Amino acid sequence: MATTKSSEKKGNLGLLQLTGLVVGSIIGAGVFNLMSNISAGASLMAITIGWGITGLGMLFLALCFQNLTKKRPDLDAGIYSYAQAGFGKYMGFNSAWGYWISAWIGNVAYATLLFSSVGYFFKVFGDGQNLPSVIGASILLWVVNFLVMRGMKTASVVNMLITAAKLIPIAIFLLAAFVAFKLNIFTSDIWGTASKGFEFNDVLDQVKSTMLVTVWVFIGIEGAVVFSGRAKNKANVARATFLGLFTVTAIYFLVTALSLGLKTRPELAELGQPAMAALLESVVGSWGAVLINIGVVISITGAWLAWTMFATELPYQAAKKKAFPSYFAKVNARGVPVVSLLVTNVLIQAFLLLFLTPIKAYDFMYSLATSAILLPYAFTAFYQLKLSAAEKAAAPGRMRNIIIGVVASLYAVWLVYAAGLDYLLLTVLLYTPAIVVYVLMQIKNREKIFTAKEFLAAGVLVALCVFCLYRIMNGDLSVI
Repeated sequence: MATTKSSEKKGNLGLLQLTGLVVGSIIGAGVFNLMSNISAGASLMAITIGWGITGLGMLFLALCFQNLTKKRPDLDAGIYSYAQAGFGKYMGFNSAWGYWISAWIGNVAYATLLFSSVGYFFKVFGDGQNLPSVIGASILLWVVNFLVMRGMKTASVVNMLITAAKLIPIAIFLLAAFVAFKLNIFTSDIWGTASKGFEFNDVLDQVKSTMLVTVWVFIGIEGAVVFSGRAKNKANVARATFLGLFTVTAIYFLVTALSLGLKTRPELAELGQPAMAALLESVVGSWGAVLINIGVVISITGAWLAWTMFATELPYQAAKKKAFPSYFAKVNARGVPVVSLLVTNVLIQAFLLLFLTPIKAYDFMYSLATSAILLPYAFTAFYQLKLSAAEKAAAPGRMRNIIIGVVASLYAVWLVYAAGLDYLLLTVLLYTPAIVVYVLMQIKNREKIFTAKEFLAAGVLVALCVFCLYRIMNGDLSVI
């Protein structure tokens, strides 16, 4: 096994491949179950408000990525490097850890929806939560592992082809939904309240219920940033981010809006997964379900590949900057971080056993993956604000960049509030073991373990973990 400097091949990803990584990673499982997940807790107007908040927030996060890529091109180790540059090594480590967790847990969510779709054709897989599904997901996991080991360039080309293929069934769904759209269904019970009118607290709760769903389907917007160190042209990182953002925003809005004109909110909420298959079947017949289930298999396979690349790349880049244990920087002759890849997939393999529990694995995993990524997103926004505020008053665009930082930071805080305490506490269980890894890493590097502020932050994390475990043992918080 060679080290990174001897064998890594840099600068081999162009605009098309970077955009493919963004779109391919964002459009995965979520779009096919979007109408059901989002309708479960929100009415038309609450969903509209939720999409407005998410769209605006993601736009300003994308502007943060654009500005930081331009202002700090040296921070090419991915999204975590912003946290480290702005708030110290421990915060950078936590940001990398959280993003990594989100990436591989998201793949577990993909797996259950994937085999639910495969179960449409082969009944042995049932709803995607049984032993055959675990076996099937495990086989696919290691096939993807082998493909990524062939090289990031090869994997990105395959991902680009899959991205193009999976957009076809979505386009057919949108066309059929547009033709079958009924305005009377779309406008029925638009507020979802007891009075049938606007009630602030009720609508606010509904909007909050959409946040984990809408953020989940947008995760991946930073995909080009993760691979900025492998881009042929750094300017393409920002271009790919915005191309991906605008493409998926249009798709998500149309999928949600048109679905609300086909069935009532309670009917959408009760659809099985993938909901888009059942919905298209109700419009065009059984071939619609076949088409969408094939689309889900193609789409999730591509997203699984893209997120395996992300989950492998970030620990590798972090290890090169000594923010992760050094063994994550080990690469093979093709420049692939094989240790990072292996550790990531072993963890996914372990979590696939949750398929055998009574939980709704997809809903639980996507919610947990979304909660885990909130910290890296928040630190990106905070660093954008900090960096812009520190510039000289006469610096071009300073006020614009401060406004971007303020809005993105407010959005990050809102997400933490909207996610709710339960999932945040469960996420803490995944963050707390990182303290041990960080301490051992600092000792090995003969560096100071914590500053006073970092020690306080670690103490708060441990306290929250203890509180979470207490609630679990007391029966107030369920992990399933």
